[in-house]
Amino acid sequence: MLYAQCEDDFKRIEMNYIEKLGRLSEIKGKSVLYNDLEIRLLIDPKEAKADYKKAAPWLKKLLNSYADGINFYLHNHPEVRPAFLTHFEPWFPLLWTDGSIGAISTADLTTGELKTFYSGNSDKVAYVERETEVQTGSNGFALAPAKTASGNAILYINPHTSFYFRPEIQVSSEEGLNAYGAVTWGQFFIYQGFNENCGWMHTSSDVDVADIYAEKIVTKNNKLFYEYDSKLLPVIEKQITINYLQDGKLIPKKFKTYFTNHGPIMAKRAGKWISLKSNNRSMNSLIQSWVRTKSKGFEDYKKAMDLKANTSNNTIYADSKGNIAYWHGNFVPVRDSNLNWSKVIDGSTSKTEWQGLHDVSETVHLYNPSNGWLQNCNATPYSVAGANNSPKEKDYRPYMAPDGESFRGINAVRLLSKGEKYTLDKVIADGYDTKLSAFEVLIPSLVSSFEKNVSLEDSLYSDLLEPITTLKNWDYYSNENSVATTLAIEWASKLDPIIRKTHINEGELDQVENTQNFARKASPEELLPQLQIVVNELKTKFGTWQIPWGDINRFQRISGEIDLACNDTLESLPIGYASALWGSLPSFVSTYQKDTKKRYGYNGNSFVCAVEFGPKVKAKSLLAGGNSGDSKSNHFYDQAEMYRKGQFKDVLFYKEDIQKEAERTYHPGE
Repeated sequence: MLYAQCEDDFKRIEMNYIEKLGRLSEIKGKSVLYNDLEIRLLIDPKEAKADYKKAAPWLKKLLNSYADGINFYLHNHPEVRPAFLTHFEPWFPLLWTDGSIGAISTADLTTGELKTFYSGNSDKVAYVERETEVQTGSNGFALAPAKTASGNAILYINPHTSFYFRPEIQVSSEEGLNAYGAVTWGQFFIYQGFNENCGWMHTSSDVDVADIYAEKIVTKNNKLFYEYDSKLLPVIEKQITINYLQDGKLIPKKFKTYFTNHGPIMAKRAGKWISLKSNNRSMNSLIQSWVRTKSKGFEDYKKAMDLKANTSNNTIYADSKGNIAYWHGNFVPVRDSNLNWSKVIDGSTSKTEWQGLHDVSETVHLYNPSNGWLQNCNATPYSVAGANNSPKEKDYRPYMAPDGESFRGINAVRLLSKGEKYTLDKVIADGYDTKLSAFEVLIPSLVSSFEKNVSLEDSLYSDLLEPITTLKNWDYYSNENSVATTLAIEWASKLDPIIRKTHINEGELDQVENTQNFARKASPEELLPQLQIVVNELKTKFGTWQIPWGDINRFQRISGEIDLACNDTLESLPIGYASALWGSLPSFVSTYQKDTKKRYGYNGNSFVCAVEFGPKVKAKSLLAGGNSGDSKSNHFYDQAEMYRKGQFKDVLFYKEDIQKEAERTYHPGE
């Protein structure tokens, strides 16, 4: 499996491990120095090596095979030049938690705060801030037999990730394993997918899995201590050396770092040192990710969930017996429910420690609801089965589900509540519903503001009358030919950022509430000038503001490089989808690139799959662009037109079907 991954895109495999080793600065220079420091504070390679040594024989065998697969590929392909990882170690997969490269939990601490603490801001440019507002997310639907035409359960798998972040892979063995789906480059298990018995889809979770503590630091005899239960304990000091590339040479940068019993010191707030308690690396997480791919049904899958090691995901499940299920998170520490754990916690007392992990039965979950469907779109679990069948917020502690509602969630509930007799094609059609629900709230406010406050004599009237009329007559669905979509999305990006806030802490308003509040209270000055700017920008770029969405919203893949490179003069495809931020279920996040007039997609629908669990599995899937990162490969761009149209291919799951369609059959190394 790893050999095959290397054939498709070795660069992405290597880059994922370079990042998790905290060695990006050796390639990108000082600009990511503090990103590397952050990783090195949170993930210690020594602990990964120790876990490898004590791993069970079956796991150690897998880890050895992982390394052998990559190293054998490099041995057979001397023309492939790694950035610097010329030999992969079997403990590398133990650097991750649950297989999602971006699943780093730091509560609300920023890389900027880390830099300030450890450098005093003496470094001018030395980090890239992690996105704290994830504007895409993922969607998952599960449909019970009562809701399908065939009487079989159906699962819809729709992660929204960076394009080419996960390839589509099937892994099988003569011992019985046969799993299909998306795998993070460099990992050896199916991250989101299915086997003959069941399927699993992960959406990102806001369950509180990391907490920050204010430490009481005392200096005594020129040594640092922290107060804990009225005692002084020595602050642990570790020297971390990070090499960064400068003028073709590696320059070492030494950091003296600090730890308490909670974890690394990551910032200073209100004069106090702030430590982070988290679980950003775990062998149990890798074990859980592997054993779930072998589940023979609901009971097996629940046993995998009982490992309680998945720190970043919600899970939507369906199986061949007709079961559907939802779990909101999985790793949930037990805490004092009288405290607000989204805030800084007192680190000087044992009363604020985690008290183990909640049993899965205590966390937010739902099995086989009577309505016959489940959905999650990175939003609250209290609407996963609609208004009447979902878990109730009052039954759970606030830190278990601070997630708010999203416009995507509203859209999914609307569709699934009225859907019947689902087939693979019908669930895909619902999954590709492009209604931008946010504009049902925003556009009426804009129109009303214009009609009530702009007079016929005002120059703004003649400037905006036609654009306003276009938006007023819009049905809120994005498509390639929609001028209103262009106006709406360009305009909304200039409004108060509160409407884009999707991740919340306990007690905060969610995206839907914030947008409703904004629309209700917004003054003409907060709405109309922004649209005028959009109209003028479009006229300047294109000579007219009447630009269909597909003319500027493009899909382009011109190289296999990891960093996006786009060019207006080269081939690209029009895309009718928009960012899931605005309520669209299919996501296509695009932005203007350097020296481009058009927007180019880089994130959103990547691997998408619908699977039906009957006597034989039936599935359809789609991938952004193609599975290979080699621009010379026939499979670099072979799914691009399908991607544009949302046309899925049949999954070849069974060996006899694969053999009929195989272009080439070989053993790695031949």
